[in-house]
Amino acid sequence: MAFRPKAGFTKTQGLQKGFKMSTPDPSLIIRLAWEDRTTFEEIEERTGLTEPQVIAVMRRELKPSSFRLWRKRVSGRVTKHRKLFENRQSVEKMESEA
Repeated sequence: MAFRPKAGFTKTQGLQKGFKMSTPDPSLIIRLAWEDRTTFEEIEERTGLTEPQVIAVMRRELKPSSFRLWRKRVSGRVTKHRKLFENRQSVEKMESEA
């Protein structure tokens, strides 16, 4: 059976920045959430889901042990939060210049 996109949705649109899906695909959310370099802000820009909503999707879709592993991995991870990541980069740049 051929791929049939949902109304107003194509394969490539789901990955474009700034494109918000009407019904976010759980597999896309899970993939973005597992990626270290994709911040929660980027996930919100692409899917329209906030960080607590992403956590709820992960809790619902993953096995309990996988969810705990993911939470342990992303908790406190600087790269999952744009502001923390940008602040850390500026501090490291200042330290390297000194």
